[in-house]
Amino acid sequence: MASIRSRVLYRIYKLRTSPFDPKYSIEQQRLNLEKLAKRASVPREVAVERVTVGERPGEWLRPAVATPDRVVLYLHGGGYCAGSCGTHRALAARVAVTSKAPVLLLDYRLAPESPFPAALDDAVAAAGWLGDQGIEPGKVAFIGDSAGGGLAVATALSLRDAGRPLPAALVCLSPWTDLTGSGESVKTCARLDPLLKADSGKVIVPAYLGDTDPRSPLVSPIFADLTGLPPLLIQVGDHEILLSDSLRLADVAREAGVEVSVDVWKGMWHVWQAMAGLIPEAQRAIDEVGAFLDERLSPDEAGVGQRGGA
Repeated sequence: MASIRSRVLYRIYKLRTSPFDPKYSIEQQRLNLEKLAKRASVPREVAVERVTVGERPGEWLRPAVATPDRVVLYLHGGGYCAGSCGTHRALAARVAVTSKAPVLLLDYRLAPESPFPAALDDAVAAAGWLGDQGIEPGKVAFIGDSAGGGLAVATALSLRDAGRPLPAALVCLSPWTDLTGSGESVKTCARLDPLLKADSGKVIVPAYLGDTDPRSPLVSPIFADLTGLPPLLIQVGDHEILLSDSLRLADVAREAGVEVSVDVWKGMWHVWQAMAGLIPEAQRAIDEVGAFLDERLSPDEAGVGQRGGA
């Protein structure tokens, strides 16, 4: 059962207009996300270091206690049109603490100024940049929330198809994996989800896609062949419209022979993990992510990275 704190916060969100309501311009949605993110704080034991990743800004989030030679690449959510290091610093920092690994938080390009494939190109470049720093792919994990979750999978697919080494693990928090909006939960959870609505993609989908087919595997990974991808952890709430995106991603991954763990959290909404410090379920979810990453990035299991197809 959901905690009292989470039930109270859920009701507060339900009484307010969704920050991603399509009545808001993209610029206003960006401001809404920035405002929402102010509720979360960065743990004191994490040092924040600005860095340039290729041609993009980013941040290293370094926990006081870290296991050598392991790194997490964090790709933030925001519908490919919003989000930044500022909006996701606190969440990524908590992942750094629980995984005992420095987290590289990437500030990739956003639509509509830079539509697909700009975000994907930046994420792939960041993976290459880590390699240039001497970090072995087998000691790297990708994690993303919402659009960042879909982007994490798409980045792994791009690396695989290019024959490049893959990360040791993937983590998707409430991932957006179907830009066609065909998931059953888009309708069945429309009245439950306090942050996203059935028409939330009305403005941001065309802004990101441009002329790209929404069924393209690199924008909607549920239509991809996921063969060869590393172990995958998916967390999703049963009160969010993207529930089907997560469940179908898990099904497609299993069919491709990928090792998958999918956790459906009762009473939780879209990317509730960002509310760590406010509701206990958020920190518990991050703790589970940390345990998964700690296991996958442990020295005895880390290698040179599985290589993609020829």
